[in-house]
Amino acid sequence: MKSVLITGANQGIGLATAKNLAHQGYYVYLACRNPDAGTLAVDILKAEGIKNASCVQLDVTDQASIDLAVKEVLKHSNSLDALINNAGILGNANPDGSVSIEEIKRVFETNVYGVIRVTRAFLPLLQESDAPRIVHISSGLGSLTNQSDPDWVFSHYKSEAYFPSKTALNAYCVALAAKLKSTRCKVNVVDPGFVKTAFNGFQGMHDPAEAAKFITYAATLPENGPTGCFLSESEGSSNGIMPW
Repeated sequence: MKSVLITGANQGIGLATAKNLAHQGYYVYLACRNPDAGTLAVDILKAEGIKNASCVQLDVTDQASIDLAVKEVLKHSNSLDALINNAGILGNANPDGSVSIEEIKRVFETNVYGVIRVTRAFLPLLQESDAPRIVHISSGLGSLTNQSDPDWVFSHYKSEAYFPSKTALNAYCVALAAKLKSTRCKVNVVDPGFVKTAFNGFQGMHDPAEAAKFITYAATLPENGPTGCFLSESEGSSNGIMPW
């Protein structure tokens, strides 16, 4: 049975993706910072007849927590077929719209450094897979091309923390994909679109289930699939690709 680990999988896009991949026969590790929330998510899956899933406690900002999560997965298998870095935070702004350096650091700690930590920790397990796939959940807001276009539908959103963190994440994807180019591993970022989740106060335009389908596609790419790409079907993309 193939396996996948999804960070931030207790709700929203992460949970919807877990359902999709479980139905496709993957064993799903729901990596959650809060173990109680993770256990509840597993119970939700079990209520739908999904038994091939379990919760793994993992805080992407805590290396010790990540190392323990790796050990937990190793109890079941020495390999991992897919890693989906879904955990992320939006960050907060001051009443005047400004963002403190401390808040920018906090956002980057989760959205960028957290992804790098988790990826590095699980890469040895991924390299034991016949067809490893790494998916980083980004955002169209991280596209410098679209953000530079005043006519783009979301061009008004110019956060000093979240938007730059996703641009940095995209850059990490390009670097990692190049590093692993000679291996079987494919690395891509995915823009799931403006999705209705607790992350944005349920103000999105799409349902988590829609986003999950595209993320599942990226996590199960065939051998001739793309790598080092910004995959998207949302506003600003063309033929499944978002411009950097």
